[in-house]
Amino acid sequence: MKFQRIGEHGAERPIVVDGEIAYDLAPLTGDIDGDFLASGGIEATALALARKRLSPITIEGLRVGAPIARPQAVWCVGLNYAAHAKESGAPLPDAPVLFFKTPNTVIGPFDDVLIPRGSAKTDWEVELAVVIGRRARYLDSVDEAMDHIAGYTISNDVSERAFQLEQSGGQWSKGKCCETFNPLGPALVPRDELDPGNLRLRSFVNGESRQDSSTADLIFDVAYVVWHLSQYAVLEPGDVVNTGTPEGVALSGRFPYLRAGDVVELEIEGIGSIRQTCRNAG
Repeated sequence: MKFQRIGEHGAERPIVVDGEIAYDLAPLTGDIDGDFLASGGIEATALALARKRLSPITIEGLRVGAPIARPQAVWCVGLNYAAHAKESGAPLPDAPVLFFKTPNTVIGPFDDVLIPRGSAKTDWEVELAVVIGRRARYLDSVDEAMDHIAGYTISNDVSERAFQLEQSGGQWSKGKCCETFNPLGPALVPRDELDPGNLRLRSFVNGESRQDSSTADLIFDVAYVVWHLSQYAVLEPGDVVNTGTPEGVALSGRFPYLRAGDVVELEIEGIGSIRQTCRNAG
């Protein structure tokens, strides 16, 4: 069971894909958002499928949107793979490094990424993204965290490294919040259908391998990240948490930064793959 939003930007409709068949979710919800997740929408969908209460629909040729609508926050964890910290020239963190993306950076998984004006260092980052399903506030233990997760998807935490590190003024968000800098998708996979602690994740640029790692190498695992963040802020249903990227980005110096015309592909086993073409911002 995978949840998607299909259609033109601003007019996406919610669907669920079960096996090879897509079903219209309109009888259950107007969108896949925080309200849907918090009200037991995933469980209601499974029940409706079992009782054959949803109608099959054809989605061939339609645009795929981000799988979650209108996240009120996009939380990001940096330097969460040891090898990536090393290639970035940073020491291993003692606690999760937190930064933010603005929610309007979120785009569909196959939408174009815009190279910002004046950019020479736009970079790719494949990441496992966590979607919050229940409000998480001062969780008492790491063991509680999983119950507050709705599911998982793929994030490309696109970054402009000069903006992030050379023009930052002391924090990273200038290099993280450019328009189109968070492709997300292609689907939201429910929490119980994946083991987030052992997923292969890869990235490619113009068909050439860049990143190839596993979430088993996370410094702070998914449950710990959600628990930790809940000690400092309230995570709301529909929030997205990007959990960090492994080694193999352009910042390492081993690969060129992105230019207009480049094609970035990212995949995580059990979720699928996403693909963006880069073009210059107008």
